[in-house]
Amino acid sequence: MTKITAWFWAIRPFTISAAVVPVLVGSALAFYEGIFHMLRFILVLIACFFVQVTTNLVDEYSDHARPEGGQKILAPYKVIARGLLTSKEIKRGALVCFSIAAAIGIYLIYVSGLPILFMCLASAMVAYFYSAGPRPLGKLGLGQPLVFIFMGIVMVVGSYYVQTRYFTPDIFLISLPVGFTVTAILAANDIRDMEEDKAGGKNTVVTVFGRGFAWWEYLFLLSAAFFIVIILASIGRLELTSLMVLLALPQGVITLRTLRKGQSRLELAPGVPATSRLHLYFGLLLTFGILLGRFGR
Repeated sequence: MTKITAWFWAIRPFTISAAVVPVLVGSALAFYEGIFHMLRFILVLIACFFVQVTTNLVDEYSDHARPEGGQKILAPYKVIARGLLTSKEIKRGALVCFSIAAAIGIYLIYVSGLPILFMCLASAMVAYFYSAGPRPLGKLGLGQPLVFIFMGIVMVVGSYYVQTRYFTPDIFLISLPVGFTVTAILAANDIRDMEEDKAGGKNTVVTVFGRGFAWWEYLFLLSAAFFIVIILASIGRLELTSLMVLLALPQGVITLRTLRKGQSRLELAPGVPATSRLHLYFGLLLTFGILLGRFGR
């Protein structure tokens, strides 16, 4: 395997949609309101990409360094354990990615103001301490709330604010479905990894309450995402074109069946990429629906 392929797996490309979708939705709403700066949009997209990659690399580095790291199943993205990249290379890569994101962040703070500074600082701290440090936040049962807040609400609202330099109640409401669907990715991951997480002493919804409860929580996350869009469209806070998200329902049914019927890790594993695809489809359809609403006014 070449170094390029190793780095491809190290950045965990299947997670990148989680960084892209919030930017698209937040920027689309700004465009809907008649405010859009292409350069800022591109820079936010690049910065969020590198923040996500940094988080993944820090997780890989920290996970391998912990004693229980050697007991984990060797997924393709476990590049250190597989001997594809060294810990030093991963650490160096994380620093490079963080530096790029930070440099862009400084410019965005300059053009958009202090609220972006606070969002960037909080996001950077969570990105690091989620999987690193003596007590990683992800092991304390805080994974899903943090993902919902920072990869849902904060990223959507931040992308919108960079364009408009103000907040509205609508942008907070529209960020909720994105937060629910991205949290569903982590929920599916936790359902798959229950035995592994228990062995490693990691607290998640699944390890505490079991897979049965976690499945109902997963159903709630998906249902809430679709329900909120329907409600917002019905009361005029979103255009009816946003109901395009209903086209993602079949993908949601697939993920629900996979996680409901699966018993072993092997059977549950497809639920994670399937949920990631659902998040991507949902986000793209919501984005297109908002944009079409702008042109249809």
